[in-house]
Amino acid sequence: MTRRLLLPLALLALPLTACGDDGTSGDGGVSVVTSIYPVQFVVERVAGEHATVTNLTSPGQEAHDLELGIEQTAELTDADLVVHGSGFQPAVDEAAEQNAEGTVVDAMELLETQGIALPDGAPTEVAPDDPHFWLDPNAMALLARAVQDELSRLDPDHATDYGTNADALVDDLAALDEETSAALADCERRTVVVSHDAFGYLGRRYDLELAPIAGLSPDAEPSPAHLAELQELIEEEGITTVFSETLASPKMAETLADDLGLATAVLDPVEGLTEDTEDEDYLSLMRRNVEALQEANGCR
Repeated sequence: MTRRLLLPLALLALPLTACGDDGTSGDGGVSVVTSIYPVQFVVERVAGEHATVTNLTSPGQEAHDLELGIEQTAELTDADLVVHGSGFQPAVDEAAEQNAEGTVVDAMELLETQGIALPDGAPTEVAPDDPHFWLDPNAMALLARAVQDELSRLDPDHATDYGTNADALVDDLAALDEETSAALADCERRTVVVSHDAFGYLGRRYDLELAPIAGLSPDAEPSPAHLAELQELIEEEGITTVFSETLASPKMAETLADDLGLATAVLDPVEGLTEDTEDEDYLSLMRRNVEALQEANGCR
């Protein structure tokens, strides 16, 4: 029977060397299946060399569209631990519910039951239709602690290592959060026009108003009425830049920018790595986003 985990916050730690996207890592101990790159990043950092981690979404693949083959389903079924965030990839949600024989850790359930505080102390509200939790570093820290606790339960001989790794990762995430808060504290504009509705957690954390062209699906076509509202907002707020994103077509963003004489830039939803970002990681991609937002919004 699948054991669903809602674990308390603890501390965190840094990673040793873990596995890559091909799922090869560790000494053959605990087997872990992850859904997307940000989750893989957390698990690999916490697990270090003591687990084999298999990520279901390949580099460069549009993560929303993931469908599981027989081999992937078998890997998920047999894994000691499955880590994902519900509401983002229906195929993974279904397989985790129906097929997983090991423990399932759901980041969205963790956020719903434990929550994370915003800088002013108010709790972050979990939006059930916004599964992009990883764009708030504090949500990633919450997930890291849950992964630490579960790996320690499955492999108590290496619990100290998991704790050390988690502590280092949490420190890195706290540093990222502090840097981002400082970088986006004093900006000429606080509204950001993005290609699709993926950045809600980033906006809530750092007091930004996100105005998406499309909805949660990057391929959704905006209505003429919505485009008219966006144009009015852009003029009122003095927006200078429309953001497209990696792993999705820039067409809608470029069309809107061309029509209004605006610049374009790229904001990465950090859903996965590409050929251009294969040498990056979650932390560096988030810092790239901060630099892009600073330039577009006139932050000092």
